[in-house]
Amino acid sequence: MRRQRNVKIVATLGPASSTYETIKALHEAGADVFRLNMSHGSHDEIAERHKIIRQIEDELSSPIAILADLQGPKLRVGTFANEAEDLVEGAKFRLDLDETPGDINRVCLPHKEIFAALKPGANLLVNDGKIRLQVEDCSDDYANCVVTTGGTISNRKGVNVPDVVLPLAALSAKDKKDLEFVCELGVDWLALSFVQRPADVLEAREMVRGRASVLSKIEKPAAVQDFDAILDVSDGIMVARGDLGVELPVQNVPPIQKRLIRRCRRDAKPVIVATQMLESMIESPMPTRAEVSDVATAIYEGSDAIMLSAESAAGDYPIEAVTTMNNVAIEVENDPNYREVIEASRHVKGESVADAIVAAAREIAETTEISAICCFSQSGTTALKVARERPRVPIVAMTSRRGTARRLALTWGTTTVITEEFNRFKSSVLASVGAVKRMGLATEKDQVVVTAGVPFNIPGTTNILRVAPCDERLIYASEPE
Repeated sequence: MRRQRNVKIVATLGPASSTYETIKALHEAGADVFRLNMSHGSHDEIAERHKIIRQIEDELSSPIAILADLQGPKLRVGTFANEAEDLVEGAKFRLDLDETPGDINRVCLPHKEIFAALKPGANLLVNDGKIRLQVEDCSDDYANCVVTTGGTISNRKGVNVPDVVLPLAALSAKDKKDLEFVCELGVDWLALSFVQRPADVLEAREMVRGRASVLSKIEKPAAVQDFDAILDVSDGIMVARGDLGVELPVQNVPPIQKRLIRRCRRDAKPVIVATQMLESMIESPMPTRAEVSDVATAIYEGSDAIMLSAESAAGDYPIEAVTTMNNVAIEVENDPNYREVIEASRHVKGESVADAIVAAAREIAETTEISAICCFSQSGTTALKVARERPRVPIVAMTSRRGTARRLALTWGTTTVITEEFNRFKSSVLASVGAVKRMGLATEKDQVVVTAGVPFNIPGTTNILRVAPCDERLIYASEPE
């Protein structure tokens, strides 16, 4: 399915979008990737949604990526005898390991790992940062705090600890079970929550064993500080602005988002911008103007994908939300300023023959009459490098691997075509021009750029660039074997 835009759309499935009819309508409206949120839904429900997506994929002959998003460790306070208490600024409040129901003076925090890492002066944020506590003194089983921002604290509210790296693994016991389940199910991407350090990603990769690509969610200050090292061991990135905006001052999030997107593009790794993009559409058929501007900003910055969470999972208008994102993307990418911004942020990187090949492909496509860039890519790496260039012409990724085709559904500007394995360059050129003509991207009078590697079907061997006519008679007459 050829979209009229380059940025991809990720739609989260949930109670509002769990039927065949709705999921198909979401895909047709513009969803390229479906997110399965492992924080909600049983394994049976997740398996049913996975089955429906694959059925739609087969019916439409349109590769669809499935992203399973692991919950990660959840840090929460215990319960209160009165269910809730009002904390006032300046009051003293104690967190400890005592499971006795809490009161106005204390509550249980059943996470000894937090106490092991705390130091005086550290801040704890409760209920998405609505309540702020500052540690005055602490030990391995308690923390005496002063309330710096008051509010109502109630049973099992979430806790964020932005100032320290917690001695917690990114994978909880539940995450490990979920990881094995979705990998056996056959998802394409695995999103890892609570990433603080590269070791968190490496642990997940060891468990995944190549069955899915690993995407790191950047939602903690420690991950921002160590981002380059985390990016090195990740296949992709999600800028998870929800928790990031809780643990850091909100004004820090926009420049972090811009910086992370550019670094991901530099390394040719997909990046998703997520959280509250069209939040008002959970209950309204129309977004706010500010939300539309937020979506547009992520597109102008060169993000590979933009994501809907509750809007499509639990909202009243899931299809309208996807349609809105699709329409905003088309409008932005048709703006002449969009090309200027995208090209101004291009990072020149030439470490390999493949880097030089894809840079040349983009340059040729933009200085001559070229209809598309067709790249043969078994692992997907060459297609990612072509997408990094953000060419003005469509990118058609040709691969014999269905898994590669699905994973590339998350990549900017890339339409994938599943083809047979080829042993001759002429056959690959013929397949390329046939594909672009079937897709309506070219006629027999046009030309395409084809990149491939010899020997064929070996990842990492891109070493050929050919400007080919779309008239197959001319290929038979002139192309080398």
